[in-house]
Amino acid sequence: MSDRVGARRAWTVRRGDPAEPAVAALLAAHVADQRAGTPAGFSFALDAARLAAPDVALFAAWDEDALAAVGALKRLDAASGEVKSMRAADAYRGRGAGHAILAAIVAEARALGLARLYLETGTTPAYDPALALYRRAGFAPCAAFADYRTSPHNQFLMLAL
Repeated sequence: MSDRVGARRAWTVRRGDPAEPAVAALLAAHVADQRAGTPAGFSFALDAARLAAPDVALFAAWDEDALAAVGALKRLDAASGEVKSMRAADAYRGRGAGHAILAAIVAEARALGLARLYLETGTTPAYDPALALYRRAGFAPCAAFADYRTSPHNQFLMLAL
């Protein structure tokens, strides 16, 4: 693998198991980071237990035996889904692992016949790299959806499928 930031490679992306040790560790770090950087009541990252629900499809991108990134598709209703728990391991940020996960989520949403894919994310500069990824994939700002409410700590995006 190239060490150049932003280098693309072929990732092995497959359904993830939130109980798998490497996946559970990355998810736990994600939840802790989200809760530490967002005011109480405005962090909506799903933990491993909630990612095991039947309405959630978790994906993991692997670099041989190393976990590079995770992300999930949560089914909201018959026509829409939500991107959840997107996280690249620190060593893989900027290398395309997040793109590979997002592509798998979008492909799964399309295979399920969904018409819309939503996401909620934060508003601080820490979210700028993720926002750039989502915008490159075609996500655009939208109103709050599902049970979310508008706040200075959250922003909402939608991709028409």
